Amino acid sequence: MFSVTKTHEITVDVVILTIKNNNIQALLVKRTTEPFKGKWAIPGGYIRLSENLDEAALRVLKEKTDVDNIYLEQLYTFGDPLRHPNARVITCAYFALVRSEDIKISTTPEIGWHKISDLPALAYDHKEIIQYSLKRTRERLELCPVAYQLLPEKFTLTEMQKAYELIMGKKLDKRNFRKKALSTPGLIELEEYTKSSSKRPARLYTFENIELNSKRAHFIKKEKTK
Repeated sequence: MFSVTKTHEITVDVVILTIKNNNIQALLVKRTTEPFKGKWAIPGGYIRLSENLDEAALRVLKEKTDVDNIYLEQLYTFGDPLRHPNARVITCAYFALVRSEDIKISTTPEIGWHKISDLPALAYDHKEIIQYSLKRTRERLELCPVAYQLLPEKFTLTEMQKAYELIMGKKLDKRNFRKKALSTPGLIELEEYTKSSSKRPARLYTFENIELNSKRAHFIKKEKTK
């Protein structure tokens, strides 16, 4: 017979992705204590006794970005016994896609955005978690237009294509992309155009009624004011 003893702690870590300066970037915080003091890490923390996993992830997201109009998905549970050097810590990782225009974060030496193509030295297994989140985002593009969550509320097809290219890490054929994009459920063509004095105005689009058949993922939308 084995006795039942406490063997582990549980945390949540949230990979927060956005498009900034023409790159997919992740929000990282610099650790001020050991282990891994001075290294960058994904925002996260221990789960409170009163929280379920989703509630804990939403709290971390709100504390770090003050954004609640996002795409949030439970990513994976990372439980390698050696992922934490001093304790047995299992983390449930999430990732969130956030429009850069919605984020009101002042970067400091302790918190900032980093290109996922050029990450600094990370604590724990956080590089693996970020890479896994990008892989999942690419997979989600086949199911629904999650890239919309990284675009302005109103966008051109060129902006949409660029977001897809950044996520996929490759160039896409313009004609084929536009043909496929225009047949995407939920895409709304607006009677509005870009305002530019140097370029020909381009039509604007938006999305509504986006659905994803997954229990692990959901959109969290602000209530529309009447």
